[in-house]
Amino acid sequence: MDYGNFVENRRKVVAVVYMAFCATFVFCNGFNTRGERMGFKDSFYSMEIPDDIFKSMEGKSYKADCTVEREDLRYLHILHIGFDGKVHEGEMICNKIIAEDLLEIFRVLYSNKYQIEKMRLIDEYDADDESSMRDNNSSSFNFRFISFTTKVSKHGLGVAVDINPLYNPYIKEVNGRTNVEPATATEYVDRNRDFPHKLTGNDLCCRLFAEHGFEWGGDWTSCKDYQHFELSDEKIRELGL
Repeated sequence: MDYGNFVENRRKVVAVVYMAFCATFVFCNGFNTRGERMGFKDSFYSMEIPDDIFKSMEGKSYKADCTVEREDLRYLHILHIGFDGKVHEGEMICNKIIAEDLLEIFRVLYSNKYQIEKMRLIDEYDADDESSMRDNNSSSFNFRFISFTTKVSKHGLGVAVDINPLYNPYIKEVNGRTNVEPATATEYVDRNRDFPHKLTGNDLCCRLFAEHGFEWGGDWTSCKDYQHFELSDEKIRELGL
């Protein structure tokens, strides 16, 4: 099977479903929930997860022991500028409580021509984080518990996002050794070096996530997770998640 064509066809189906929904809504109401007249040129949208996409998630990012309800997750369609300078379609699954925040963040990044190489559903990598990160894929939801606990991780809740992970690795000292994820990102461990796509505190992406109540893993002290943005524990408690 040509997987590239499969993904492209799936996106077209999702777009048709979304436009049909919008057409019905506009016919009946004429306006969206913000009171703005809706049009079909807006390629940044959120919707409940379509059946075909959910089927592709089952047993992968949406595991058998997943404690997050399907209706609490959202499918996002996003435009982004790739490393080739061209416009690309992106897809992401996240928790519904951050869906609108992410759309706003990615709209601003897109309008500023901020480059994100890939934004594919992690199920295309069989929900394997290392494979996704090595391919520099930006993603959000992937159900899992924090190691050696029964607590669901922020990615497992769908309230964390990784951006350009190959260039912005997770780094932690373990028994005197430096653990780097993805393992192929060792050349990007030295954050004093200048190189493209490096996330810093002054970066537009970091500033936008901070404005929307997210913490950046690059500010952590016990480890560094430069790719990682997550909703703060305080915000999660406030939202009752």
